[in-house]
Amino acid sequence: MNYKIYDIAGEYATDADSGQRLYDLIHPQLRDGNTVGLDFSEVNVFASAFFNFAIGQLLKDISSDQLNKQLKITHLSPNGLTILKRVIDNAKDYYSDAHYQQAVETVLEEYAASF
Repeated sequence: MNYKIYDIAGEYATDADSGQRLYDLIHPQLRDGNTVGLDFSEVNVFASAFFNFAIGQLLKDISSDQLNKQLKITHLSPNGLTILKRVIDNAKDYYSDAHYQQAVETVLEEYAASF
C-alpha cells in the first residue's frame, strides 16, 4: 500500500495528530509483513513530533531491520531525512533499553510538573 503524506498531513508534517493518523494506517500492514510506501512529495516542513508518532513508535514491536525492508520512503527532503534518522535512532534507544526509557519518562514527568 502507498500513502501520499500530503493527503494526510498537508504541506506541514509537523504535528503528533497527523503522525498518529499515519501510524494507525501503516502499523497493521507492517506488522502483517506487507510493504508500505510513503510519498513525501509536496510536503515541505517537518518536525520530530510527526515522525515520533508516525514512525518512531513502530519500533515498539517491529525491528529496525524489518522496518528497513518493508517501509519505502520517497521524495523526502534532506532536512526531513535528517529528522527522520534522528527520530529512528532515539526510538531504537528508547525501546531497547529499559533504563533509558525510565530516564526519559522521569525527565518528562518532571518537566510536566513544572507547569
